[in-house]
Amino acid sequence: MTRPRHPNAPADADPQPASPRRRWRDYTTAAGRSPVEQFIDGLSDDDAAAVLAGMLEVREKGLRAARHLEGDIWEVRVDGRQAIYRILFAEEGRRSQVLLALEGINKKTQRTPRATIDLAKRRLADWRRRGDAKRVAQGKRPLSW
Repeated sequence: MTRPRHPNAPADADPQPASPRRRWRDYTTAAGRSPVEQFIDGLSDDDAAAVLAGMLEVREKGLRAARHLEGDIWEVRVDGRQAIYRILFAEEGRRSQVLLALEGINKKTQRTPRATIDLAKRRLADWRRRGDAKRVAQGKRPLSW
């Protein structure tokens, strides 16, 4: 079976999604590791396809297709073939057009674990801090001011 496409890939049947500028981006550590990409790569092809379809739905429909957890953190909820999955994310960018995937988990309890939400918050803070440092190095004003 062929691996599913990334949720940013245009659908063959629908070349113009409802929000063409909205796109997914994976959080990347300072060392270059992408935890969500690694999480999805570790799933079966069927479950990876289901997770990517859920991400595509949020890309096309916006936050109404997601669940708000806390602060800037949202989740994509997906029923896979082998388990229930969650992708925690935040809206980023000047017009909130970037959906930043922060963490992926197998859902085992009724609620998203506090440690997982806290990890997503730390990753989002790290992402913003490194982005501000990059802007300052380029002679631009940081967004956090």
